Amino acid sequence: MKPHDEPQGWGALQPPPGYYTADGRPPDATQRRLILDWAVNQRIATGWRVESRAETQVVMVRGQPLNHVLHALLMVFSCFLWGAVWVVLAVKNKVERVALTVDAQGHIVSVNGPS
Repeated sequence: MKPHDEPQGWGALQPPPGYYTADGRPPDATQRRLILDWAVNQRIATGWRVESRAETQVVMVRGQPLNHVLHALLMVFSCFLWGAVWVVLAVKNKVERVALTVDAQGHIVSVNGPS
């Protein structure tokens, strides 16, 4: 998986204008939760899943960790032939994490985590 694999035009994850107040005031806690829900739903649509959630922050993850015990057993039972497949999978397998936070003005701040 390539990082930042979102559809075209999703560069900045900001919700539509209707999520903000009409008079320009900063959003209240309910509106901030709605803005965060919108951003989470956009990421879920592209294959991400929620790892943890707080009031104004969500940690999302994409990808699955490799089951090394299973591959070690397969390698032993196949007389080490499975080792080549295991190496390819270990190199290709990536787990991506991203933290989405809504600041006091209602903007989504995205921070990529360790792989």
